[in-house]
Amino acid sequence: MKKIFFLLVSYVSLLTACNSEAQVNNLSVDEFEKAISKTDIQLLDVRTADEYQSGHLNNSMLADWNNKTEFAERVKALDKAKPVYTYCLARARSKAATEWLLQNGFNAYNLTGGIKAWKAANKPLVQAVSVKQMTMQEYMEQIPLDKTVLVDISADWCPPCRKMAPVVDSLVAMHGSKFVLLKINGAEQTGIGVELKVQSFPAFFIYKEGKIVWQKEGIVDIKEFIQQL
Repeated sequence: MKKIFFLLVSYVSLLTACNSEAQVNNLSVDEFEKAISKTDIQLLDVRTADEYQSGHLNNSMLADWNNKTEFAERVKALDKAKPVYTYCLARARSKAATEWLLQNGFNAYNLTGGIKAWKAANKPLVQAVSVKQMTMQEYMEQIPLDKTVLVDISADWCPPCRKMAPVVDSLVAMHGSKFVLLKINGAEQTGIGVELKVQSFPAFFIYKEGKIVWQKEGIVDIKEFIQQL
């Protein structure tokens, strides 16, 4: 009787594991490539920043799965109305991230085999390009003393940055005559970020008479921008 009970428990556990695996939407390289070629999708790299810089899929955003605080914060900026396609190096991290996304109301899909499988299939990757670092003096020279300046330090791979982009565009459209917008690519100009003690993107600074009078990181409501400007 005990043996039968043990076998029954083992069968139920196996069945549960199989069902859990089935719940993850795993896609082959070709299926994944076809899916991300569509508009209105979100492509998420869940590796580390160094791994991302070594080569990533075009138009992908970054949220390190191993850094749970960073992952949760960046995913807040994703749109639950649009599907999310995740990938990592081999599959383990993106599979776990996909499970998390599914459990939290996202329509998520995982690349089977990750970047390794993508490379093996000779699919294209975007490589990081080395750029000349702007000095702090060069940065300050772009901030006129007689104007109010809004500095937007963002990165293309940052989900909150992409969410804020249309907000900043709307701000410029409505009140662009009242201030100067200076956009800095924080992913490339890392030295400026260090000098300004930027902890996360996007980071916003307002200068008046050449001095910082307000700063904030993350999502900012357009009303707060207007009030501070």
